[in-house]
Amino acid sequence: MITEILQFASANDCSDIHLVAGSQPIVRRIGNLEKIQLPIIEDKEILSWLMEFLSEDQLTIYYTGKDIDSAYTDWVGNRYRLNAYRSQGRPCIAMRLLKNDIPTIDQLALPAILKDLADLPRGLVLVTGPTGSGKSTTLAAMIEHINRRKQRHILTLEDPIEYIYTPKMALINQREIHKDVTDFAAGLRSALREDPDVILVGEMRDFETISLAITAAETGHLVFSTLHTIGAPNTIDRIIDTFPTNQQSQIRTQLATVLKAVISQVLIPKSDLSGRVAVHEIMLMNDAVANLVRENKIFQIGTTIQTGQRLGMQTLEGDLVRRINARQITYETALEVASNPELLKRLLGR
Repeated sequence: MITEILQFASANDCSDIHLVAGSQPIVRRIGNLEKIQLPIIEDKEILSWLMEFLSEDQLTIYYTGKDIDSAYTDWVGNRYRLNAYRSQGRPCIAMRLLKNDIPTIDQLALPAILKDLADLPRGLVLVTGPTGSGKSTTLAAMIEHINRRKQRHILTLEDPIEYIYTPKMALINQREIHKDVTDFAAGLRSALREDPDVILVGEMRDFETISLAITAAETGHLVFSTLHTIGAPNTIDRIIDTFPTNQQSQIRTQLATVLKAVISQVLIPKSDLSGRVAVHEIMLMNDAVANLVRENKIFQIGTTIQTGQRLGMQTLEGDLVRRINARQITYETALEVASNPELLKRLLGR
């Protein structure tokens, strides 16, 4: 049955697959969950699939009661990110479909400013958004932009490795957490001794990883990473709040220097339901934003983004209006995801 499930998901442009014991297979297509009309999955079936998906070491860890993150390549070369877990004691698998070919910034119709950010010599660039918003794909496109154009040493730390890069002009080393290195923090500590020009940190999960990523950016590296936040102000607040109170003034000063951009991304259904489109808020670090960060006036950053369009900044609402006017999305859908619904209405003259 797993063959049928994976073939259905691939043929129908699904983003995720949910395999839960006691339920029919479920996929996420254009953001919505749909049942596949196949028999209810039994516990033993999921356990047999896990034997195919996971290594012996991973299976041993799973049987001790822990969740497992991994990646799987099927018989035709399609790749998946997966998480094996339990619900009410029964086995479950969540799978994310990954594209084999790394799309370019242009193919994804991402804002052109992302090319400029990928060309930066140093600094910290963050791509943020909720789970399933395409952060990894956007970062992969930016890394591939560097790979195609510059002789750089690119080092990635991922859990698990999602997109596999083919070195072109760049030297690329991809390290997987729990397989090549114990955790993100250990990988970052080692990275500083491995002569990288560009470091991709799959996710900044804790104080130590965030601190080391900022240090790497300070010491002349271009660092890319993600956070599960929406909007630049929330992202900056999240980073600062990770640090003890007595260090927060110092970290604000460091961020004002090393942070180059926050790209906040949301995927929403197209108006014709043929797929989903990414909408973005983009904050670029300039003198005005840097002063607001240093002076702890983060709440004013939204206004600065609104007035920084000529520099390449954009609000989420501004991008939503552009998509509405191009008839790519509906007003009702935009209203659901807008951070500031009143601003959206005002921009549309409603």
